[in-house]
Amino acid sequence: MKTKDQLIDDLLTLAFAEDVGDGDHTTLSTIPQDETGRQHLLVKEEGILAGVEIAKKVFEKFDPSLKMTVMIGDGAHVKPGDIAFVVEGKVRSLLQTERIMLNIMQRMSGIATQTAKYQQRLDGLKTKVLDTRKTTPGMRMLEKEAVRIGGGSNHRIDRFDMILIKDNHLDFAAGIRQAIEAAKKYCAERGKDLKIEIEVRNTDEINQALEAGVDRIMLDNFTPERTREAVAQVRAVNPAVEIESSGGITLDTLRDYGECGVDFISVGALTHSVKGLDMSFKAC
Repeated sequence: MKTKDQLIDDLLTLAFAEDVGDGDHTTLSTIPQDETGRQHLLVKEEGILAGVEIAKKVFEKFDPSLKMTVMIGDGAHVKPGDIAFVVEGKVRSLLQTERIMLNIMQRMSGIATQTAKYQQRLDGLKTKVLDTRKTTPGMRMLEKEAVRIGGGSNHRIDRFDMILIKDNHLDFAAGIRQAIEAAKKYCAERGKDLKIEIEVRNTDEINQALEAGVDRIMLDNFTPERTREAVAQVRAVNPAVEIESSGGITLDTLRDYGECGVDFISVGALTHSVKGLDMSFKAC
C-alpha cells in the first residue's frame, strides 16, 4: 500500500503529464532559457488558506532550484490583497508550474474555507464535522488534508482504515448482527484492529447494533427530534459508543443536530460541491 506522500507524488506526476505533456510550447518559444524572475501568490477572496505545503512539493518536483519564501501558512485566515508566498527562479519553471499549483491551492483553500464555516457553526459543542469519501478521484489526500486545515476531522481516508457497514452492505448481508459478527471475525482472523461502524435507520436497528457491539453508530437521515431520542437510547445502553449523524444535513440545520449530543456530523458538501478560493500567481 502506498503512503500519503507517494500518492501525492503520483498525483503531481499525472498533473504535469496532463498539463505540460511534451512541453509548454508557448513558454518554451517565448521565454529565454536562462531568464529569471519572481512571482507571488495573490489572495483575491476572504477565506482559509490551504495547500501551501503542497505548493512547495509542486515547485520542488518540477524544478528544485526554485526558491519559495512563505509569508502566510496553511490554516491562516486571509483576505483580498494578502501575499501568501513569493517564488524566485527560472521564468520558464514559474510559468509551467503556475496552473497546477493554482488549481491545487484554490481547491484546497475552498474546502478549508467551507469546513471552517461548518465547524464554527458547532462552536461550543463537542460535535466534530467530518468529511466523506465524496472526493475528486485522485485528489482525496489533498482534499481531506484541506478539511483538517479548515478545522474539521477526517471520517476515514479510504475503505482500508475502518469498517463502515452501510445499507448497501446490509441489503446483501443476513442482518445487522450477522454483519457485525462477520466483521469482527474478519478482523480477528487477519490481525486487524479496525473500528466498526454501522449505519442504522430506526430504533430496532439501533438495538441490534448495540447488542452486537460496535464502536460507532451512524444515524442515517434522522430528523433532529429522532436524533435526540436515538442519542438517549444509545447513551443509556453504552455511553462509550460514538454517534454520528449523516444524510442531507446543511449548514442551516447543522447546529440542530449538534445540540442533540452526537459526536460527529458527516457532510459530503465539504468536498463534493465546493467553490475554489480566488487567487492568482503574478510577476512581482
